[in-house]
Amino acid sequence: MRTELVVVGAGPAGLAAALAADARGVRVTVLDGADGPGGQYFRQPAAALAARRPRALHHQWRTWERLRDALATSGVRVLPDHHVWYVEAGSGAFTVHALLGPEQEEPATVHADAVLLATGGYEHVLPFPGWTLPGVVTAGGAQAMLKGGLVVPGRTAVVAGTGPLLLPVATGLAAAGVRVAALVESADPRHVARQARDLAGKFPEAAGYAARLLRHRVHPRTRHTVVRAHGDDRLTGVTVAALGTDGRVRRGTGRYLPCDTLAVGHGMLPHTDLADGLGCRPDGPTVAVDAEQRTSVPGVWAAGEATGVGGAQLALAEGHIAGRSVAARLRGTEPDPAGWAPAAGTRARLRRSADALAAAFTPPAAWTGWITDDTLVCRCEEVTAGAVREAVDELGAGDVRTVKLLTRAGMGWCQGRMCGAAVAGLAGCEPAPSRRVFARPVPLGVLARPELEPELEPEPEPEPELEPEPEPGEENPEPRREDPQHPARGTS
Repeated sequence: MRTELVVVGAGPAGLAAALAADARGVRVTVLDGADGPGGQYFRQPAAALAARRPRALHHQWRTWERLRDALATSGVRVLPDHHVWYVEAGSGAFTVHALLGPEQEEPATVHADAVLLATGGYEHVLPFPGWTLPGVVTAGGAQAMLKGGLVVPGRTAVVAGTGPLLLPVATGLAAAGVRVAALVESADPRHVARQARDLAGKFPEAAGYAARLLRHRVHPRTRHTVVRAHGDDRLTGVTVAALGTDGRVRRGTGRYLPCDTLAVGHGMLPHTDLADGLGCRPDGPTVAVDAEQRTSVPGVWAAGEATGVGGAQLALAEGHIAGRSVAARLRGTEPDPAGWAPAAGTRARLRRSADALAAAFTPPAAWTGWITDDTLVCRCEEVTAGAVREAVDELGAGDVRTVKLLTRAGMGWCQGRMCGAAVAGLAGCEPAPSRRVFARPVPLGVLARPELEPELEPEPEPEPELEPEPEPGEENPEPRREDPQHPARGTS
């Protein structure tokens, strides 16, 4: 299938970009691995569940309704259950490779003139003793279960870690009937207060969550952290301890809290695998973009969490700017920044807020101090913290790649997404770029195919043009010349 613009990701950034480009005459196809648009932020319950009040599970529901209604009346084509694993850049065109459906075994390809990466982010979770027990889930995972499946992970929960995501997770679980035994936030309120100027717009939302938590008798414990999860076959409780100003656990402050669920998270990390595979220039852990959301690779734009974690409203602004920029560039005109000035102002303001949140909600500085040697760090390959420390202290590993080669940490199914930051922290190294060719595991049968897939909806082959027979006496007719304004296009 051929289109002008492929958008990878149907979350807020991807949908805003697709709608902006579509409104300016661009043929847009959106690919997403979920079974419907919305992304993680606007994740919807399955239709078969017949949710009576899905708005009760969401913040900014009216924003979703506007996106949903605009999408329904647009020309944007959304292809769900398409898990993109590679974007191939050619001469002025791109081929996007995906795997279809839940089994991810059947390939699909889409050809496009431009690509917009709205791949979102994934959760950052630091390990601790017992974190692999059944009953321990990520904060976002607990929220996804509630939004997408209308189920709760347990009856009594502790929500822990750091970052603004903990508030809606704890509030959602409490509203669904779960007893939230504690909201454990490792950040120091004084650090939040120092960012008050840039976070002023966030305070009303935070106050609303706090009021709802108080109604459910949930009292946050700031400057605390979970140091151990207990249980044999499943989680039975956690030990929570206070943190000092240096980020270390204060002795004698440990307290056991019985629970059957621990929802834990330490912020978000940008999902940049596809951008890395294309060779887009990084900006630290994010994809570097210019004022139009263009990456360093011609024809590739990026928006949303991949360019810096900042929430749905920031993603919407970035997506709108990117969509308008793509539309102008594809039509061969210079974009007019005045046309997206309001979105640019929103982007600047929310980027400052996002930077302030990142500064206020950092993981505890001394988190490696309560990681025992027998704690699993890489769950896929069952690599312990002791093995990582041995690779550094006794075998001389000085970077994450060497640790990976010596221990296999990060070589499993998730390719280091869950453990990469933790391995780097334990090794005392900076996290290294992934440099993966493929963004997700691909069946060997797919890679072995000489052609990854025929067109999804092949257009009928045009009738071949026959060369006219030369007139008698005209043995060498003049060859046909292509119109320089409309050269013949090769097949893709």
